[in-house]
Amino acid sequence: MAGPLTALRVRFTPDSEQTPRDTRPPGRRRGARGRGRRKRTGIRRFFTWRKLLAYLAALLALLIGAFTVLYYSIDIPRANAQAKAQSNVYKFSDGTILARTGEINREMVTLDRVPTGVQHAFVAAENKSFYKDSGVDPMGILRGLVNTVTGKGTQGGSTITQQYVKNYYLSQEQTATRKIKELVISLKVDQRNSKEDILAGYLNTSYFGRVAYGVQAAARAYYDKDVDDLTVEQGAYLAALVQAPSQYDWAVASPKAKRLVTRRWNYVLDNMVDMHWLDPAERKRMRFPVPVAPEPAPGLGGQAGYLVEAARNELIASGVSEQELAAGGWTITLNVDPAKQRALEETMHQGLDGSAKGKRARADAAATQGGAVSVDPRNGRIVALYGGRDYTRHYLSNATRGDYQVGPVFEPVTTASSLDAKMRDGATAGGLPEVKRTAGALGMDTDGGGFATKESVGLGLMGSSPLRMAGVYASFDHQGKRVTPSIVKSARRGDETAGPPKAVGDQAIAPAAAQLITRGLIEDGGATAVRAVKRPSAGKGGVSDDKRAAWYVGYTPDLVTAVALFGEDAKKRKQIPLKNARVQRVAELWSHYTGQALGDAPPAWFDFGPGSGAVPVPTETGPTAR
Repeated sequence: MAGPLTALRVRFTPDSEQTPRDTRPPGRRRGARGRGRRKRTGIRRFFTWRKLLAYLAALLALLIGAFTVLYYSIDIPRANAQAKAQSNVYKFSDGTILARTGEINREMVTLDRVPTGVQHAFVAAENKSFYKDSGVDPMGILRGLVNTVTGKGTQGGSTITQQYVKNYYLSQEQTATRKIKELVISLKVDQRNSKEDILAGYLNTSYFGRVAYGVQAAARAYYDKDVDDLTVEQGAYLAALVQAPSQYDWAVASPKAKRLVTRRWNYVLDNMVDMHWLDPAERKRMRFPVPVAPEPAPGLGGQAGYLVEAARNELIASGVSEQELAAGGWTITLNVDPAKQRALEETMHQGLDGSAKGKRARADAAATQGGAVSVDPRNGRIVALYGGRDYTRHYLSNATRGDYQVGPVFEPVTTASSLDAKMRDGATAGGLPEVKRTAGALGMDTDGGGFATKESVGLGLMGSSPLRMAGVYASFDHQGKRVTPSIVKSARRGDETAGPPKAVGDQAIAPAAAQLITRGLIEDGGATAVRAVKRPSAGKGGVSDDKRAAWYVGYTPDLVTAVALFGEDAKKRKQIPLKNARVQRVAELWSHYTGQALGDAPPAWFDFGPGSGAVPVPTETGPTAR
């Protein structure tokens, strides 16, 4: 009987048997002189099909050999430096210490304490083939590469084993060397350890935000319960959270981030149904489990917590992972000027609570939240920031929250859009897309309902933060170039450095359009409270349509400051109308702080180009010429 090699057997015959005799006349024969077979020349000599297959086989053998050498040369290391985490040191711009952070909040738990449904939620979220793979999923790696290229991030290429190895044995750096080590060690860990041990290690080493390491600390931080008592819905949220802890924390998530984490939560549960770990009928009854409000980390009272949070978020946005920051050892210097920071804190404290006399006045004051950001428009540096009365009492920063309407302070953006369109192509912008484009170019978040209709744009119904509005007006001040306020001056850990991208970017609107906006705001911002600054200044103030926010965004050539007051029910943490919603009140805060911050520094002048004429200087009795 023929064996399996029979099909591969080659019959060798003499040339006379292999080649049929050519009976054509000599002049037409294939081998005739001058008509012979064409010789391969150039690159074709090296890339025949046979040679190409030989090259590929050689390359494959080389890769297998190299991987074999690496496999036997790389051992499973000891636990990484995460177990010896250091503090992060945050400093003001002059080098004085602002705060130290970096304590690890973790409580190790055995896998039998984690409900089976919660275990399955994490596997469904991160690595559906976990119980079958060998620690590395080649298709997952390919899928991760494709997702990266196409901009999709539903499920990455790393298995749970790889993530555990990265968390426990390796660093968070993104290098080819670290990735190769991760692959080799993952294979060895999968051979040595049971799937239960690996899953337990992953759950105990993952970072969940809110300074919580491990699923037990996360259960406490987000649902105020032990991991034993988590529901499947809550477990699915924590599993979704691992992908982007800061972005997906429901307490501080933007509307877009809330949609993303909700989508991922649904993705986790649907995967559980596909894997037959969850009954479809039960799945349909499940509702999103909103987590509890977070408890601020100790030692970050007053404004320190708001400053540290802003710096952390900026570094994370620039590419530093949350795990790297939490591991500690960083020295992070802020752009914040201590003198200006004190001036802003004193101004806001006095404006919010200083004049509150009597029980009712104190109650009204408590229902008013304040936020402010001060920026140097020449370089985008945040020199002062006020996030609220106390970080330990009000976790959400009023300086960076974007859920209150901006009202009339959006009007200059609409005007800038019209001016820029006219200067660019001679047309007048009358549609919503052009206004939305200009707002986005100036740094506003345009993903909201405020840009839905002309009426909503005209009333300024879109939400934004003092931080973003300070950037918008700084762009007007900087000849129309986009200014993205930055709080981090430098970040170092040993030889490693990190920092945000350049704060001053491309031209958002034409320089001439920005100059016209500033000229208009010099006249518009000349309220009595603002004239006390006695230097060239421009600004815009107003109360939102729902009376829940009062704004004033003003600037001199060397300082831009956005101040906002928000109505909030302190107990229910919901928006309410302001008791004292007057523009004058906010303008007084801006004026007092600006006067204190600039002090006796000689006044700077707005640059309107050659032949621009006099620049009005507001005074207490009215504007005067330079």
